[in-house]
Amino acid sequence: MHKLTFEKIYQSNKNLVYNLALQYVQNIEDAEEITQDVFLSVYDKLDTFQNKSKVSTWIYKITIHKCLDFIKAKKAKKRFGFITSLWDEKPDLPKGELVNFDHPGVLMEHKESLQELFGIINTLNEKQKTVIILTKIEEKSVSETAEIMDLSPKAVESLLQRAKNNIRTKGNY
Repeated sequence: MHKLTFEKIYQSNKNLVYNLALQYVQNIEDAEEITQDVFLSVYDKLDTFQNKSKVSTWIYKITIHKCLDFIKAKKAKKRFGFITSLWDEKPDLPKGELVNFDHPGVLMEHKESLQELFGIINTLNEKQKTVIILTKIEEKSVSETAEIMDLSPKAVESLLQRAKNNIRTKGNY
């Protein structure tokens, strides 16, 4: 068995990490920041990887956790900014919840509908959002998704069904 090196892991997974982060945050700069955070964690934890799963599964898990942490931190910062603005003389009221949709490769004519769809996906709970991203965008099988999320395939199928129903309910899909 050949030894895992950080350079090999980085070269073979940098696009996977960046693209997955981009699915979560829909913003190039944020995805780049998350990608850096992921590989810092990989570098720090490389000696703890035990080959019980594929490296890509391990990378997916780290990336998902980093994305969810990033989103939580951004929401907390937004809430704090809104609360402090209540004491300002000229408060900036928060604008609608349309996401900042900065995603390369999206044709301009599709940008608005995709922006709306990702806005709806972003309202899903973390597990439903993750299952939609992994199965529908990353095109992972139910069993791969179950392994990445540490769930049973039945639980993934159930989450996927609820996520689809929520998307249909909130939009015209």
